Amino acid sequence: MTPLSDLARSMLAAAVAAVAPNALARRIAFFPDGVEFGGSALRPAGRLHLVALGKAGPGLAAAFVHRSQRPPDSVFVLVPDGIEVPASVAPFARRARHPVPDARGAAATRELLSLFASCEPRDGVVLLLSGGSSSLLAETLPGVTLEMLAALTLALLGAGTPIHELNTVRKHLLAAAGGRLALTCRAPILTLLVSDVPGDDLSSIGSGPTVPDPTTFADAVSVLARRGLATSFPDAVAFLASGARGQLPESPKPGDRRLEHVRAHLLGCSGDALRAAAVVAQQAGLRACELTRTMRGEARTMGTALAALAASLAPGEATALLCAGETTVTVRGDGCGGRNLELALAAACALADVPERCLLAAGSDGVDGTSPA
Repeated sequence: MTPLSDLARSMLAAAVAAVAPNALARRIAFFPDGVEFGGSALRPAGRLHLVALGKAGPGLAAAFVHRSQRPPDSVFVLVPDGIEVPASVAPFARRARHPVPDARGAAATRELLSLFASCEPRDGVVLLLSGGSSSLLAETLPGVTLEMLAALTLALLGAGTPIHELNTVRKHLLAAAGGRLALTCRAPILTLLVSDVPGDDLSSIGSGPTVPDPTTFADAVSVLARRGLATSFPDAVAFLASGARGQLPESPKPGDRRLEHVRAHLLGCSGDALRAAAVVAQQAGLRACELTRTMRGEARTMGTALAALAASLAPGEATALLCAGETTVTVRGDGCGGRNLELALAAACALADVPERCLLAAGSDGVDGTSPA
């Protein structure tokens, strides 16, 4: 360990703490009859349902239950394998595979769709949505098989498909994505989202199960063609093309009145994490410079570029360069790793002969692909 690496670890710890479930839950106003966030209040006269999806779902649900003045009438948590679930919400948790969907996710999604369909107008739903939800909501639209979805997801990931493109396809194959989950519910829905996507597009976070979807079946066809997968998945292309011809109902679009019962707000994002990291850097005497929160592209390319930028700083110029986003890795071979490991290795090679430089690459969820890091 060096002083620079110690500082980098402290900055990461502050960044992660800033978007931890307990910290985010403190932003929600709790009342004896309900909750409020961002000017949207949910005070149902009937039942209050709490639904938490994704990697941060268990922690968010536990923090909500702990702070809420009104105990939810039901709790539904859907989480990827390997994510710790607090004891307070463990009885309500379902698990499924991530990032490639499986039958457990499909079964849990059917259960969730049934729950939403059972809601009365006098009820209310709080949906806490976080990264990883897309693969968990694995129930497919009629005409799409789970096997097709799993194989296509794996191929898109292997091709280095950016998250917004991947979720464009998902939103036109999944029964609960792209606003379709909200269509089944007559009760008001308050959706609070923790963003893991560049740009914090609400329709991309978890494939937007309760928000309007600006993408189309035709866009999904274009993604498969652009990623060179159209010939490998003719059934998927045929299904999406039939939707593009108007033979299948599109996902609800912006302005669709069927989603007027939904209020969606960003609860936390990478900007919160970077600001916390910047404070630690500044307290250590460094100038903190936020480069971007929408970093995209091949991880190795981004690693080399960041290394070059770090190397270009003048000697003795105490600077912390901060960035966030979601890089991709085009898989070649059968190695083990993740986007952060690949980015860091590329940067390490470029910085091998440059003194007094330190780069830390990490995922806010603590997981880096197939890497044990």
